Amino acid sequence: MTALSERPAPTAIGRSIPRPDADAKVRGTAVYAVDLAEAGLLHAAVLRAPLPAARITRLDATVAATLPGVHAVVTGADAPARSGMLVIKDQTVFAIDVVRYVGEPIAAVAAETPAQAAAALAAIELELEALEPVLDLDAALTGRVIHPDWAEYEAPDGNRGGNVAWDSGLVKGTDAEWEAAFAAAHAVVSDEFRVPRQHQTPIEPHACVARWSGDRYVVHTSTQFPHSVRTRTAELLGTRPSAVRVVVPTVGGGFGGKLDAMLEPIACLLARRSGRPVRLVNSRAEELATAGPRENAILRLRTAVDAEGRILAQEADALLDNGANSSGETVICGGLPPLALGATYRVPLARYRSRVVYTNTPPTAAFRGVGGPYVVFAQESHLDHVAREIGVDRRELRLRNLLRAGEKMINGQVLTDAVLTEAMESVERRAPWARPAEVTPGWLRGRAVVPLTWLTNPGPGEASVSLSDDGTILVTTAATEIGTGAVQTGVRQIVAERLGVPVEDVLVSTPDTDAGGFDNGAQGSRTTYGSGAAAAEAATELRAQILRAAAGMLEAAESDLEIADGVVGVAGSPGATVTLAAVSASAMWTTGPLSATGRFVSPAPEFDGGCLVGALFTTINGTSSHAHTADVEVDPATGEVRVLDYTVAQDVGRAINPAMIRGQVNGAVAQGLGYALYEELRIGADGRVLDDSLEGYRVPTALDVPPIDLEILESPGSNGPYGVKGVAEPPIVPVAAVVACAVADAIGATVTALPLTPFAVLAALRGRRP
Repeated sequence: MTALSERPAPTAIGRSIPRPDADAKVRGTAVYAVDLAEAGLLHAAVLRAPLPAARITRLDATVAATLPGVHAVVTGADAPARSGMLVIKDQTVFAIDVVRYVGEPIAAVAAETPAQAAAALAAIELELEALEPVLDLDAALTGRVIHPDWAEYEAPDGNRGGNVAWDSGLVKGTDAEWEAAFAAAHAVVSDEFRVPRQHQTPIEPHACVARWSGDRYVVHTSTQFPHSVRTRTAELLGTRPSAVRVVVPTVGGGFGGKLDAMLEPIACLLARRSGRPVRLVNSRAEELATAGPRENAILRLRTAVDAEGRILAQEADALLDNGANSSGETVICGGLPPLALGATYRVPLARYRSRVVYTNTPPTAAFRGVGGPYVVFAQESHLDHVAREIGVDRRELRLRNLLRAGEKMINGQVLTDAVLTEAMESVERRAPWARPAEVTPGWLRGRAVVPLTWLTNPGPGEASVSLSDDGTILVTTAATEIGTGAVQTGVRQIVAERLGVPVEDVLVSTPDTDAGGFDNGAQGSRTTYGSGAAAAEAATELRAQILRAAAGMLEAAESDLEIADGVVGVAGSPGATVTLAAVSASAMWTTGPLSATGRFVSPAPEFDGGCLVGALFTTINGTSSHAHTADVEVDPATGEVRVLDYTVAQDVGRAINPAMIRGQVNGAVAQGLGYALYEELRIGADGRVLDDSLEGYRVPTALDVPPIDLEILESPGSNGPYGVKGVAEPPIVPVAAVVACAVADAIGATVTALPLTPFAVLAALRGRRP
């Protein structure tokens, strides 16, 4: 393991090259989905349910269809097929017979102008018979069943029933071992933690333009995962995936919220019905109310420890809010809490349970870090509570329980390349735990440190690389650039390094499901890791083709050739060279155009399947090690929290572009601070999302983010190209935990809920649950 500063930079890898899309984005000339227009474009609008639970007793759009400018009206009768995000097919495009959440689509219209579309919505006759809504997670376990026909839904075999969409867990140890551990424990500590929903809040809301052309749907949309949108749209419309083409323009952010199909099926239905292209864009209110935020959750932990603070046994029960259906990734990631609880620390005995629960609320979905931020918040706050109970230093307690390389995580998977202790030493060197602190008079000072093992999404990817006639390289892939730089810098630098060409000579195609092979989407920090690996494999094959063609031109052995700066030459013979453009021209009329395709899926690590129950999430792939520490001040009079400084050590495997890594860490810490201190997507007693604008939904600004001291660590992994590991997702995961533990240190009381608003801090100071 080395620090980035200790390694000389090679040709393309390790260089902080600028992003080629930066200029257009800064100047405002980049074209996003919200900017798209076509000849004859119609404007769509969606009628959404005003109640969280109801029967539809009347739905009549006859009058609406006859209004001026209206070209199409569609309802659930036009799209009865069901789909679901990979697991449970429990969703339709529109509510059919029953409404399950406020904001659920009931009908949609397409008209010449937005005003005409709004008038048509107002003319639709809708009558509802209200049902008792199920809004609380605990109550949902025994309350009215939201999907009475749940057993008829297409789904894999698993533990589900009633309002439990999915039940998974992990059990390690016999009953006798458990009884002995708790009997021998020096202390047993219990806590309950509650976290709210957090919205991804991309600058660009969900937006798409669809048309029906040549018996196919063509959708230009803002998405992170074009192949998922294609498949899900096809399922919901009852057609085959090849009947849907998805093209992705510039994406204005996603953070996990644009992995799934949302508006696209509606726009496609209207486009086919009207025979015209249709544009559908969420308002900010619709975005906040319906666009799949991070789930709210309840976590209950109970841990037995010895006198030194070593964990003897731990049990946990997690309830995760699925919302009204499984259109997001909440069910898929429902098995993450058991793994996350035992990936950083040594837990000899464990009983972990995780249930994804239906409620009459908008469906939840993926958000950067998926369930990690709240699981780590609960685990770390709980461990601090344990340390206070037994009088052990909080940092020392973590070091005593920390997993080392070669040890097994909770699922029996060997942690092969962990550098957790090195990460802890990195932050200790730059922000010593025992350093004196200057305290603002009247304020309380707190400090915390959190280590972390995190994963890289293992999903498959495919990429093609070809040599153009001018000697440049074209990468064709459905991997999507959503603002991280993973495609525009990471993938390009990997291909440039493999081929020996300048990075600026590597071009990347627009993501298009007709042109790019399957890619598992920009999620879980997998793009540079997975898509980059596919592109690297293709570039390696293309390099062999180039050398083979150039060998004949130079009358030299392939093994004597090298490529540098876009020129093929004979090693040791400066005058014997040929340009890549010349190689391309020669090959065109001899062997044909030069191109290659690469594929990648990360091999699954070995693990103990016997300890897992109903798990869809079984291993921690592409593990990386991290440590975060922070200092905070708390005003005991007002409850205000100030984060004074923030220190990060992040293992990236291999740093492809250090500047992009720093940008991702800074952005992730900012989002994590929002989750810790400000953000709460509130749902009222009537099931309605209360936050309808960014005036009410508070996100952090640059003024809220303290200085961030980052050290990039390199401990190359075995699967990613050049040893790369996921970068963009991990740094959000520990942030809420670090801040909450630092606040708890300041006030001397365990913090059990997020966000840490002044009111919540004051309540904790007074010994009351927020």
